[in-house]
Amino acid sequence: MRSGSTPTLDGVPFPGDLRALPEAALKDVADELRRETIAAVAVTGGHLGAGLGVVELTVALHYVFETPHDLLIWDVGHQAYPHKILTGRRDRIRTLRKGGGLSGFTKRAESEYDPFGAAHSSTSISAGLGMAVAAGLKGERRTVVAVIGDGALSAGMAYEAMNNAGALNARLIVILNDNEMSIAPPVGAMSAYLSRLFSGRAYLTAREIGRRLTGRLPRRIDRTITRAVEHARGFITGGTLFGELGFYYVGPIDGHNLDHLLPVLRNARDAEMGPILIHVRTQKGKGYAPAEAAPDKYHGVSSFDVITGTQAKAKPGPPSYTAVFGDALVAAGRVDDRIVAITAAMPAGTGVEPFAQAFPERTFDVGIAEQHAVTFAAGLATQGMKPFCAIYSTFLQRAFDQVVHDVAIQNLPVRFAIDRAGLVGADGPTHAGSFDVAYLGVLPHLVVMAAADEAELVRMVATAAAYNAGPIAFRYPRGTGTGVELPAFGETIPIGKGRVLREGSRVAILSLGSRLADCLAAADELAARGLSTTVADARFAKPLDAALVESLARDHDVLVTVEEGSVGGFGSFVLNHLAWAGLLDRGLKVRPMCLPDRFVDHDAPERMIAAAGLDAHAIVATAVTALDEAQEALAAAE
Repeated sequence: MRSGSTPTLDGVPFPGDLRALPEAALKDVADELRRETIAAVAVTGGHLGAGLGVVELTVALHYVFETPHDLLIWDVGHQAYPHKILTGRRDRIRTLRKGGGLSGFTKRAESEYDPFGAAHSSTSISAGLGMAVAAGLKGERRTVVAVIGDGALSAGMAYEAMNNAGALNARLIVILNDNEMSIAPPVGAMSAYLSRLFSGRAYLTAREIGRRLTGRLPRRIDRTITRAVEHARGFITGGTLFGELGFYYVGPIDGHNLDHLLPVLRNARDAEMGPILIHVRTQKGKGYAPAEAAPDKYHGVSSFDVITGTQAKAKPGPPSYTAVFGDALVAAGRVDDRIVAITAAMPAGTGVEPFAQAFPERTFDVGIAEQHAVTFAAGLATQGMKPFCAIYSTFLQRAFDQVVHDVAIQNLPVRFAIDRAGLVGADGPTHAGSFDVAYLGVLPHLVVMAAADEAELVRMVATAAAYNAGPIAFRYPRGTGTGVELPAFGETIPIGKGRVLREGSRVAILSLGSRLADCLAAADELAARGLSTTVADARFAKPLDAALVESLARDHDVLVTVEEGSVGGFGSFVLNHLAWAGLLDRGLKVRPMCLPDRFVDHDAPERMIAAAGLDAHAIVATAVTALDEAQEALAAAE
């Protein structure tokens, strides 16, 4: 960059270049960084509001700390687009969330500036503490900074980490990014606590005294007096929860004012003390009027027009599975006032929002607390209520022990509505619902269903509402449905009974869930090759329709099972049953098709399915190869 020229992002491709600038230039860098973030997301879609809210904070952190030697961890990571632009990835920023492009979250394999991969919330303090302790054990002098949002503080894991950090007196800096807005408005006592703590007259007076005392003093004296003011404030207000956990608390400070951020961050960097929490107040969507006006709608966006803010609309078509679930849940709630809905900070994402509008007193958003959500649902079930616990498959993983101990062992009728089952496109492997059939299907008492289309989803909601013998789960994919006609609410499915959609004699394709359309397309291609094919929809991973499975095994040369889930799931259950039934001994060729034993990188959904080997072409190839092997074996036997 030429001396005296206006700073641009072209001149600061890496944080080291940023740190070479005079402090006065940082405001211009932040302004351009915000414009570049908006322009990039307008093309790619993705998370917008969270990143815009931390532009100044991102600049300040990379300016004050010696990244990547100092370790900077972004909780969740969806606010890290500005961070990616400043850390050598600006030339690829318009590949965000596209096949072969940048991840929408932090990713260790992508950059040395991403010391920890994240896409689930509330992990940053635990990871940062581990890094800080490791640095101490190795005798390294480095600072670890974890940036966590106020919404993420509704998860118990954050407090477990803070409690441990305080006990260890670890050298760790936590930035609490308080924008009063996670994906949905933050809920619970912590949100109210923060609001009370920082609005009281005594607190504000103490802050003003501190500002007047320390504003123009040298840093050493500034730090001493600031500490005294903090102690005085603690005496006035009764202390803070963070202080009780062992953190030296500073804040709140304006997260968009570099004149405030830089000296505080420097003081924290240079302090020879244990863990520090800096409370930063920011505005989600800052600097882009449409996002400021509607932070919830601009949390995650499709591509959009920068000038108007108008997002690209999907072509008219069938409703999404999430919307179908939401409408079916409302219909169930109208006929049964014992039905309640539970969501873990995702009322819109899980489809619970319509139910909340219709029945607010029967809807519970527990915050980012999946473990609590499941046991809370179990408690409701003990008292005769009918809880629907609506959680993404990838997030339900966090509550597996509660599903086992608090629901399955006690055989409580909790209904699990599992959204985002299977591959999820641009959000990639961190959000894929790959494992739920495997980890739920091994549990005694638990019924596991998978919807092949939106009509089946409506039936499964009704089936779950009517089922009281124990826990029941139903999974459904992200995206739009197939366009089938929806049944009137109330149609149920007999527990453990599948259905045959097409009769054949040589090949049997047994589908669970969302791959049924590809199975039917594969049957068409096999028929064109003269291979008569049966297609069945299992509907249930557990209990298996044993009669259906056995008839398919007896009456066909090849049985192919197809599921959009990991090994150890539906196909494994079928193989186990056939082995014990003695049906693998007669030469039957069984080919379980499932997700590969690797994490499938983000891409367009159809390309991910093809890469996973689960599209119609792969099903045909599997069936034909198995038939060839069967014929070779028969010839050899003769």
